[in-house]
Amino acid sequence: MRPSRRSLLTAATAATAAAVTAVPAATPADPHGRLRTGFDRLSADGYALLAAQKVGIVTNPTGITPDARHIVDVMHADPRVHLTAVFGPEHGFRGTAQAGGSQGRYDDPATGLPVYDTYLKSGRPLADVFTASGVDTVVFDIQDVGARFYTYIWTLYDCMEAARLAGKRVVVLDRPNPVTGRTAEGPVLHREFASFVGRQPIAQAHGMTVAELARLFNAEFLGTPVALDVVPMTGWSRARFYDASGLPWVPPSPNMPTPDTALVYSGTCLFEGTNLSEGRGTTRPFELLGAEGIDARWAAAADELALPGVRFREAYFTPTFSKFQGSTVGGVQIHVHDRDAYDPVRTGIGLLVTAKKVWSGFAWRPDDWIDSLTGSARVRTMIDTGAGPDEVVDAWQDELAAFRRIRKDFLLYR
Repeated sequence: MRPSRRSLLTAATAATAAAVTAVPAATPADPHGRLRTGFDRLSADGYALLAAQKVGIVTNPTGITPDARHIVDVMHADPRVHLTAVFGPEHGFRGTAQAGGSQGRYDDPATGLPVYDTYLKSGRPLADVFTASGVDTVVFDIQDVGARFYTYIWTLYDCMEAARLAGKRVVVLDRPNPVTGRTAEGPVLHREFASFVGRQPIAQAHGMTVAELARLFNAEFLGTPVALDVVPMTGWSRARFYDASGLPWVPPSPNMPTPDTALVYSGTCLFEGTNLSEGRGTTRPFELLGAEGIDARWAAAADELALPGVRFREAYFTPTFSKFQGSTVGGVQIHVHDRDAYDPVRTGIGLLVTAKKVWSGFAWRPDDWIDSLTGSARVRTMIDTGAGPDEVVDAWQDELAAFRRIRKDFLLYR
């Protein structure tokens, strides 16, 4: 399903089009061989991009410097930038809320800055928040994990749309895609299944950074673009995993504790749409999967698929919260042994197929949440009619190829 192409300059007014910063097709390497995030480059330039602006920032605990200071604390202490507000997404600005929660409106004890809650706000209500804050520019700096259903990219989209409605400018500070940006994989969202885990038709594993996504959103999906600047990284290449970045890892959400979690997440998050545990309440969320009544047959069936780069171990665990809280369940642990060969989406589909095959208790969540996660009813209905992993994966290849063609126009790195 190919998103309709809109011309940035045709759709925008002359004033808005002039405000959209041109960026090079590929950013240069850092002369010292290190990765510098968008924030690193912005601050090194004396915040010139934010001069004479009242600035609000959308961020969370991942908005840190290489020495692990939070950028809000750094910016607040620097007289060269006029930071006047913070906007907190899901889990909150300082990260005190669990999944599906936020911190509400409060004043940050460390800086005294007003913190506004953006969670589950979009369109005019979110535009009203930006207007009430009095900011001129909305800065976005949050670490993504590379999956369509990870909601922070849709916080970005909602903020871009709301900033346009409120007449504000948006500046996106880039950070690495922790699972590389080599390619896009998985089904593309069908618009009739749009939700906060997928607003627009992009691939399940999009293979882009947040700055690249912002450029795509602005040109393809917003209709009338927002005044947008992006600050790319230097020293990052599309083949680099997060552990090669030299940056500290801060969990972007409570159940994303390590880059290893991010590596599997775009496939195994699909188990949120089933009655199996996706490993929440364990030390290995999304790497451990299981339910009461599952035994060694699942790991054996999954290994028989010979999926590239991954093996499966029979595992037993007791979640401390979420599904099967306090009960010992059986299932699998995912062991990725070749990251370059591993395909998380194909792996997730293979695990769904084999779980349904070996466990008679398998069921989809009653609200068909799996359709929201995969972007259509196709995966669920094909698996229910007995399709194998290859058949399911083959079914989305045309729409994926169309998305890849669009995606390449917005990439910033080689």
